[in-house]
Amino acid sequence: MTRSPEPPPAHVRAAFGARDAEPELIDGGPAWRCGDATIRPAPKPAEATWIAKTLDGLDIENLRIGRPLRSTDGRYVVGGWSATKFLAGRAEARHDEVIAVAQRLHQATAELPKPRFLDVRTDVFAVADRKAWGEDDVPLDADLGGRLFDLLNEVQKPLNLRSQVVHGDLFGNVLFAGNAPPAVIDFTAYWRPAEWAAAVVAVDAVAWGGADPGLFKRWSHLPEWTQVLVRATLFRLAVHALHPLSTSQSFAGLERAAHQVTALL
Repeated sequence: MTRSPEPPPAHVRAAFGARDAEPELIDGGPAWRCGDATIRPAPKPAEATWIAKTLDGLDIENLRIGRPLRSTDGRYVVGGWSATKFLAGRAEARHDEVIAVAQRLHQATAELPKPRFLDVRTDVFAVADRKAWGEDDVPLDADLGGRLFDLLNEVQKPLNLRSQVVHGDLFGNVLFAGNAPPAVIDFTAYWRPAEWAAAVVAVDAVAWGGADPGLFKRWSHLPEWTQVLVRATLFRLAVHALHPLSTSQSFAGLERAAHQVTALL
């Protein structure tokens, strides 16, 4: 049985100016709305501090950014929690718009230096990322993505694209609220081409978001698009094969997306 997320304790809420706010779980967690603040777990303080400083420095036309909040004593992380200003909205099946957000966001992050913490990350997503790019060799569960990974890995080709800081998990992390500009929440950093980050959105949207197959073709004007779709699919296959909560049911959509990518080759 999965335990319900624990809300931020009172001293954390107080530190971020939300002493009297009743925590409300946002979309199943792990973030909580506390008045005008969104407070989320920050188990890696160095990474959370980098994200806060990065988001605080971005100013992008027609894009809302979850601005970080400092604690009363100036910290970005308190007791394993960080906070941003609450942004209204919800994730919607507006997949082309999310890819367009990725384009604008990554133009703004193009000159950021590579964060040092990326080289020492050992979570499932970091390992899967390195596996997809041939930088690490870990065994994958054949039935949950490993077999398809091996097949697709044979058709990948070297990419001639520049790596930069990108948000590698924008699907579900772009919010829409009426006529307001889209909002980007959180920032999952990777050091990969901007086109790859857009391709991850497309693969996620086709696999789990109900996107039509034409989504892949509508963005084919991006440089080396077919091959970045291959890399994005390899990444998601590796994540699925390594993640302890993956099931054959959750693999069905990803398998469908992988076959649609293969059809483009």
